[in-house]
Amino acid sequence: MSEPKRIAILGSTGSIGTQTLDVIRQHPEDFQVEVLTAQNNCDLLIAQALEFQPNAVVIGNESNYQKVKEALLPHDIKVFAGQKAIAQVVEMDTIDVVLTALVGYSGLIPTVHAIKAGKQIALANKETLVVAGEIITALAKENGVNIYPVDSEHSAIFQCLVGEFHNPIEKIILTASGGPFRGKDREFLQTVTREQALKHPNWDMGAKITIDSASLMNKGLEVIEAKWLFGLKTEQIEVVVHPQSIIHSLVQFEDGSIKAQLGLPDMRIPIQFALSYPHRLKSDFERFNFAKYPNLTFEQPDMKTFRNLQLAFDALAKGGNSPCVLNAANEVAVAAFLNREVGFLEMSDLIEETMTQTEFISHPTLQDYIDTDQRARELIENLIKSRV
Repeated sequence: MSEPKRIAILGSTGSIGTQTLDVIRQHPEDFQVEVLTAQNNCDLLIAQALEFQPNAVVIGNESNYQKVKEALLPHDIKVFAGQKAIAQVVEMDTIDVVLTALVGYSGLIPTVHAIKAGKQIALANKETLVVAGEIITALAKENGVNIYPVDSEHSAIFQCLVGEFHNPIEKIILTASGGPFRGKDREFLQTVTREQALKHPNWDMGAKITIDSASLMNKGLEVIEAKWLFGLKTEQIEVVVHPQSIIHSLVQFEDGSIKAQLGLPDMRIPIQFALSYPHRLKSDFERFNFAKYPNLTFEQPDMKTFRNLQLAFDALAKGGNSPCVLNAANEVAVAAFLNREVGFLEMSDLIEETMTQTEFISHPTLQDYIDTDQRARELIENLIKSRV
């Protein structure tokens, strides 16, 4: 690459954000940090800003504004605060790529602003496409913006499709590790604790996505995201459990051939590919050794025990604002589980009840999605209160 790409990282203090900075650290001639944002972790945000000297930083929690501003004042780094500032800062002329690593629904509005401003998107925030996939993909097309997937599974699909874009997909196969409770029955899951659910066997992720992985909701959200990223029908998406997490996903073409992308579970690889595409940059990441993995195994997901995956397929098939309801209800349910207010299996019951009770809109506008998100959250919060 000739000129370094100027990157805005939304959510720079989280798992994806810190690993993105690790990639940029290894390739200072290829990437330049233009903007960093964080919600609450002002100390790490300040440390990152001092190291990478971005043009601007945004702290979402406005009560931390003064602390961040004073720390960065001598360094000629602009400091903003609040959710509106995160959505506005992505429109800066000096940004080439916006990497969205915000957690959950909070990524939607900043991504809309970035696309409207013509910025290329490296998408780690799957909920943006889950909530409003139809609007986001139409906006991207209208503004000539590419959306490069950062999720390891969607990056794998994208990598398998390079050079194949003219060939129709028969189906894609998303792999799932199965999480820490693979093979467990409902009786076991009745008493699962927060601590048990936070121990993922293969990936190092934030609390919310780790719980989603344990409940298979993360895979359900990825199914919905895949539909919009790759223009697929529900029946063209399959999920298979692959406990080793070496094959990150597969594409089957109309001639029966299957392409797979393999590698050790390291999020820096898909992050780097999304930022550097169409180039592959050299890395010093650990290499996969076949001798250490003599057996790669596959099995069908248990969607009766782990109902969240089925609920996601149902929401995708129904369409409209159903995936938006699913996502909002899940975010609240996961927060309640992490706060020990509901049990592990109760999350699915609450999500299903919220989906049943929230008004269905077949062709939502952006405002409809915003309203649906709010209504679904209020509904599930009331359901949780009635159970406590």
